[in-house]
Amino acid sequence: MPNGAESSSNTRGFRRCASLKITQAIKTYGNIRPRGGAAMGQPLRRLPPAETLSYLLLTMTAISGEFPVSQVRRLPGGAAYMLSVVTALKRDGLLKTYSRDSLRGLRLSKQAKRLLLADRPEWFSPCLTGRAEPNVLKSEISRRLRLHRMAEVMVTMTNASVPSLPWEKPCFSSKDILQAFPPAYPVYYTSRELKEIGPQGTKIKSSRATGILLTDGGIFVVYNTGASQMKWEYKAELRLKAMLQIELLREAPAEMCISGILFGTDMEQIFTAMDEGRKHNYFVLDGNFDHFYYLTNDHRGEVLLRLLYDSGLKMTLDQILSENLYACRPGWLVENDALDESGAPVLYGYTCDMPRIRRFDTALELHEMEGTLICFDFQETVLRRVCGHRVTFQSIDFERYERSVLHIQEETD
Repeated sequence: MPNGAESSSNTRGFRRCASLKITQAIKTYGNIRPRGGAAMGQPLRRLPPAETLSYLLLTMTAISGEFPVSQVRRLPGGAAYMLSVVTALKRDGLLKTYSRDSLRGLRLSKQAKRLLLADRPEWFSPCLTGRAEPNVLKSEISRRLRLHRMAEVMVTMTNASVPSLPWEKPCFSSKDILQAFPPAYPVYYTSRELKEIGPQGTKIKSSRATGILLTDGGIFVVYNTGASQMKWEYKAELRLKAMLQIELLREAPAEMCISGILFGTDMEQIFTAMDEGRKHNYFVLDGNFDHFYYLTNDHRGEVLLRLLYDSGLKMTLDQILSENLYACRPGWLVENDALDESGAPVLYGYTCDMPRIRRFDTALELHEMEGTLICFDFQETVLRRVCGHRVTFQSIDFERYERSVLHIQEETD
């Protein structure tokens, strides 16, 4: 097994999936046979190499408990390639498919659990021993959906270059995190890891959060509504926010704050989340988080996640958008990022900050003004339904942005 530095390098290779070594390792793994020969079809008795995508999938399955089949295509390597990886792991007795209630997931075999625990007990003991949720899997649809949603966020974080796996980050404890907060780079901890902070971790047991994202600019509490409406546990969410303020922000700079991120299957879910007529939706818009961002669980969401945690990337895009516009007017009747040539407010809404978009729309209606909201093209259709007739839309071509601006920025870093 590689040491910590080598593991970090391997993980970067997972994300970029451009390494020939990784590609060759995965192809080789598909043809491995135990020493001394083995009968045709006999399962392997060892793990794939640590630097392969096969090991990454086993790790994510161990941490989540059940990895959704639908998310395999999102892992580095592409859909067809990862399908061959799954086929090899199932053939070798390390993965199995669990299907019930039209929900299909991948689970570790007993053999895989034993091998992973023997290989890296410090990584896998918290999730593969005792009464840990991934080790005591249930068949109830609600519990399985919870595991799937946690896995979806983990894939998004990995693809967005956010450390989220055990070997990429320090253990989440009050002492370790306080000494290293704010972090030099973004890091994601699952809700299961939050409980390691101490006795107060039990107070957030019923929270719907999948975890928290720590950045040099603040903390994001992360949720995933999937394809259905989120049923918020209002008091538990407030306790989670209070715990983070006490444990992490008590000695942090005053400008650092706690924001929310809500992931969903597609843009349609933001309309549901911002529909104030629906029961429980008040949590998103009632001011618990001044900023509560909506991101999709796909590649576009991964790019937007980078814009949230990378201030340099966001500044570059904002500077491009500000061309031919006038400086913003702080403390005005209508929240704004710039003014157009007529003096009307302009809001940069491409991060889908739900409370901010609602405040903008409400203020325009209240003061009988008109304004412009700038968003990405894939967001526009649904945001038009969210906002009133006083909001005019301008859209950014997402593919063009990624191909030109984002690509150039990455090359200069």
